[in-house]
Amino acid sequence: MHKRETIKIVLITLGILAVIVINAWILTSREPDILEVPESKQASKPVPDFSSYENVSNRKSAFFDYLRPEVEKQNEYLLSLRHYIQTTQRKLANGESLSEEDNERLTWLVKEYGVKSSVDTSEKISRLLQKVDILPVELVLVQAANESAWGTSRFAREGYNFFGLWCFRRGCGFVPSQRNEGAAHEVARFDNLSRATYTYMRNLNRHKAYKDLRSIRARLRMNQMPVTGMALAEGLMKYSERGAAYVEELQAMIRFNKEFLTE
Repeated sequence: MHKRETIKIVLITLGILAVIVINAWILTSREPDILEVPESKQASKPVPDFSSYENVSNRKSAFFDYLRPEVEKQNEYLLSLRHYIQTTQRKLANGESLSEEDNERLTWLVKEYGVKSSVDTSEKISRLLQKVDILPVELVLVQAANESAWGTSRFAREGYNFFGLWCFRRGCGFVPSQRNEGAAHEVARFDNLSRATYTYMRNLNRHKAYKDLRSIRARLRMNQMPVTGMALAEGLMKYSERGAAYVEELQAMIRFNKEFLTE
């Protein structure tokens, strides 16, 4: 009797393990859903010590080489979302009904990109197409360099925050040493580079402060012109208290670092 019970327990255990293995295989082998934010395997690795580079050119190359793959990956994701939204728009134009899955995805996109849920579906899609689009790699890279002191800031090194992003929940990040009295914001901390880059790009694509950037991009799209960092930098007047001086500095950085940005 004892032997039969032992065998039974072993068989149950093996069955449970088999289910776990099969589920793990399914999760790793299936195609990711379009709404799953991509996170690269390298994103959680420690941030390189960019201050160890004595040669300025080598430091710049290392910095851009570290960030560029992540920026390109997030842009690919944005394009896949944009393509999906355009496909949904064509369905409606052809008089087709949206599936339950389409409606669920649309609901997520509307919330994620700050589109008013009170407008009709056609208007939601039009507004999403203005918000869900790429950001030029060169603009993202020079802004990261500017905001993180070429990756040497504490926020970049310890929290993957290369973009000076703030958060407003107690304990959500780092308390700035020079925070004004009465201020409650913190400098956001992220678990990995993918999540930080996604949040930054989503911020530019949905926050009302960067409406001008999105309008510039939409005009370029409409006129079938390249979406460039020099052009979109004009829409970042409100990213810094320095306003126009900040925009001019970013544009100068794009010009000055062209050889590193085009590698």
